[in-house]
Amino acid sequence: MEDHMTYLPDMEEIDSDLLTHVMDAREQYRADAYTAVDVRRALARERLTIEDYGALLSPAAEPFLEEMAARAKKETRKYFGNSVYFFTPLYLANYCENHCVYCGFNCHNQIHRARLNEEEMRREMAAIKASGLEEILLLTGESRAQSDVQYIGRACEIASEYFRVVGLEVYPMNVDEYAYLHRCGADYVTVFQETYDSERYGQLHLAGHKRIYPYRFYAQERAIRGGMRGVGFGALLGLADARRDAFATGLHAHLLQQKYPHAEIAFSCPRIRPIQGGQSISTQDVSERMLMQIICAYRIFLPFANLTVSTRERAIFRDAVMGVAGTKISAGVAVGVGGHQEEAKGDEQFEIADGRSVEEVYQAMVERGLQPVMSDSIYV
Repeated sequence: MEDHMTYLPDMEEIDSDLLTHVMDAREQYRADAYTAVDVRRALARERLTIEDYGALLSPAAEPFLEEMAARAKKETRKYFGNSVYFFTPLYLANYCENHCVYCGFNCHNQIHRARLNEEEMRREMAAIKASGLEEILLLTGESRAQSDVQYIGRACEIASEYFRVVGLEVYPMNVDEYAYLHRCGADYVTVFQETYDSERYGQLHLAGHKRIYPYRFYAQERAIRGGMRGVGFGALLGLADARRDAFATGLHAHLLQQKYPHAEIAFSCPRIRPIQGGQSISTQDVSERMLMQIICAYRIFLPFANLTVSTRERAIFRDAVMGVAGTKISAGVAVGVGGHQEEAKGDEQFEIADGRSVEEVYQAMVERGLQPVMSDSIYV
């Protein structure tokens, strides 16, 4: 088994030291070291320091959740007004070459595999477009053999005919490949590090390109260098210490924003969910209350970042988050291959908890006094 910290020959190494800073800070972070005094000090600041951010993620901040939510809502309204941006994911393929023990797509899982052809892509996109959506997130399993860069690029070109904004959540790539996909029409890239605990990462990712921790870590920076205007971050909360993973996620995004001020930053906040045929692994319980604390801390620390809450969460929780700190919400979601126009062609990656239609989510946002926005992008 290859060392999970050593690059493979086809992986581009860039001149950046962000990984060292984030790993060192995560290792030194001690959530239990903070007190109520530290939390009050953090909430009193106009802009948080890294230490303040750590305080808001700590157990000492749990009794202050209402105050955190009020501050998070204030920051959200300051930077985003009452707007809520809509999108939906489209799974193009579920072939995967990685052995990730927690993922439904892993190469050893006996699921039905499939890939959309161009005609099927168009049918799916037309159905999504008919719902009123103007932003799409294209996803694949991590298989270069079955979903190569040219295949993903063609999907971006087709998506650009239907939608104003095209996002990608695919396997990490080199700078020139991201540049190619940007020319094909991709606007932003989301990559989940899954966990920033490098030892735990090696235990969970047993084979495939995804096993290489540093290559995945630097995906967002390579995407920005390839011309993408936005990048998304996320840890799969529950795989390891959730507070430390949230701390590392926020710090990673913060340092990248400082280095590339023009880049748009976004967070996703998924918790681990049951999968079809998945292995039994030890996970940390992350309650909705802890998740809300993490979400509020993200918002207060980086108030200008977009923040999405997954359909892994219950509808009532997602709606509550959108009234406090969320700015992007998925709707009409299908997590199998296709599935927007007709029955999914390939099996799902995980179980969702919020299967509402676009219209249902739209009405829920209106009832909360929020303004649904399908797109604010104008091409000139």
